[in-house]
Amino acid sequence: MNKIDVLIIGAGPTGLFCAHQLGIIGLSCEIVDNLDKAGGQCIELYPDKPIYDIPAVPECTGEELTNNLLQQIKPFNVKFHLNERVEKLKKVENRWNVKTSGGVEFDVAAIVIAGGVGSFEPRKFSVKECEKFEGNSLLYSIKDKTIFKDKTISIFGGGDSALDWAIELSNTSKVNLIHRRDGFSGAESSVQKVKQLHDQGKLNLFTKYQMESVVGDNKIDLIKIKHDEGEIKEIKSDYVLGFFGLIMQLGPILDWGLNINKKTVEVNTECFETNISGIFAIGDICSYPGKLKLILSGFHEGALAARGCFKYAKPNEKLRFEFTTTSKAAQERLGIKK
Repeated sequence: MNKIDVLIIGAGPTGLFCAHQLGIIGLSCEIVDNLDKAGGQCIELYPDKPIYDIPAVPECTGEELTNNLLQQIKPFNVKFHLNERVEKLKKVENRWNVKTSGGVEFDVAAIVIAGGVGSFEPRKFSVKECEKFEGNSLLYSIKDKTIFKDKTISIFGGGDSALDWAIELSNTSKVNLIHRRDGFSGAESSVQKVKQLHDQGKLNLFTKYQMESVVGDNKIDLIKIKHDEGEIKEIKSDYVLGFFGLIMQLGPILDWGLNINKKTVEVNTECFETNISGIFAIGDICSYPGKLKLILSGFHEGALAARGCFKYAKPNEKLRFEFTTTSKAAQERLGIKK
């Protein structure tokens, strides 16, 4: 069991900056996120799109912001638990026992929910028999592309992820790209590249087709796809990849006894604590009068929540406010040598 001061749920910008603030005041933390990388909405929804309202940063992309925040928390050696979702929590005396979907357990003094608008989960195939192949030969994200080398891959979707992976994997695999419409929602340059590869015989493109059924025992052997006009094709496939976008859900948070209002968690504005002592909520997932869903607001909330955690992590100590420009303790924690 991991015994730490604070567990942060959510590795978006708000959660990352909260980790920084916890480190500044000498508290340890770890971060759980159900995505496969840090950055939250910034990375999943707009990694390349410009953001114009970060103080003192006239313009940056979601990816640049995430990378800078990760660089900022490096001195604190924050451990990440990605592809994990917090499923259970239990109060034990003055601390919390927390368990993730992957079986990781924590013993923590406080919890900070920085889950954006909830946990991101992939939209899945509606064909029921697909479920038994999930995580095996049917995937909704790619962690290791080398497993597809010299295999036959059937990719479903018409957005950037489907197009980009079809292009990438066509270099080492036999790729079938299947989309339910004629038109694509991804970048036009990617659409043209896919069509070019199709014309060159380097990938197969099927439009106006959807998944009809999956055949196989332990792994997928072949799939059947159905055209809008009723025609059915059988395609041998080693792997099936589905890229239909993400849906956002509050998930198990709904069962924790928190005050929920319109899919957000109500907090006070003194330290962004919820109605349950020791559990805080920051970023887009929290609500209070005058709330602005801006990243800069989340930074403010994270700074105050971190200080709110202190009394639970170190109940016998008094937190003294100090500036990083003059605090020797803070500078030592940041690894600054003078």
